[in-house]
Amino acid sequence: MKTRYAEVPAYDTKDGSSIRELIHPAQHGPGAQSLAEARVAPGACTRLHRHWRSEEIYHVTAGAGRMRLGNAMFEIRPGDSIRIRPGSAHRLENPGPAPLVVLCCCAPPYAHEDTELIGAEGST
Repeated sequence: MKTRYAEVPAYDTKDGSSIRELIHPAQHGPGAQSLAEARVAPGACTRLHRHWRSEEIYHVTAGAGRMRLGNAMFEIRPGDSIRIRPGSAHRLENPGPAPLVVLCCCAPPYAHEDTELIGAEGST
């Protein structure tokens, strides 16, 4: 199975990032994981959230920013990879001048209904 980036439309997720589902069983046939590209605009951050079923792996491909994972906060830049266990609160922040671009692998595949927002809009 193959997809072409230009043919995959982007959409906004519950956490506020712009996502392209590069491979997802709902669109591309049966599978045990999904792969998406997330973009966080300069000066923006995603909402703090967690997934109860999916484990995620983030791989930063462009831009730079900060990642909150549980109680930890750390800088991220291209080449960094982060594993996010199910139930772990997390979010991305982009204070920089360029978009923060992250590949996101989810197993089982990403689902809106598996995303729980934590706290009020814009909380840290």
